[in-house]
Amino acid sequence: MVKQKVLLSEKVIKDIHSLVLMDNRADRGIYRRVPVTIMGAVHTPPQPYLLPTRMEQLIIKYQGCFSHVVERVSQFHLEFEAIHPFIDGNGRTGRLLLNLELMKEGYPPINIKFSDRKRYYDCFTSYHINGEDPSEMVSLVREYLEEELLRYIEIVRNANEMSKFQ
Repeated sequence: MVKQKVLLSEKVIKDIHSLVLMDNRADRGIYRRVPVTIMGAVHTPPQPYLLPTRMEQLIIKYQGCFSHVVERVSQFHLEFEAIHPFIDGNGRTGRLLLNLELMKEGYPPINIKFSDRKRYYDCFTSYHINGEDPSEMVSLVREYLEEELLRYIEIVRNANEMSKFQ
């Protein structure tokens, strides 16, 4: 998908979710059929009958957005998680989608560390409390990208140093 720069679509989202829930045939790639609440969240996801429309709107909005990829994927991730389209696996699916979109633009994937989970979840709270301002998630994604890029640069430097001795 990265090499082919496959356009983000409902099919791509459902295919990735199917991989995430590989061991759960009944729910993989299928929008939830029941209302849910997210523990500790300040927002309630939409009712199941609204999911196809909300997901379609999210994809159209994302495809029509021309801001920098970090801002675009951060906004998408916040909105995807707010919709919470699946009964399980939304976070994993959302983070894989975020990385897919970063990689299609030539960036390395990021791994939001378990030790940063509070900050990560606070980004969602901030988004809903502060008028859908994605700036905290943008900062988090930007910091992780910078960390990964610096790590890649260090690997290349070390490889260059090692090649001098061969």
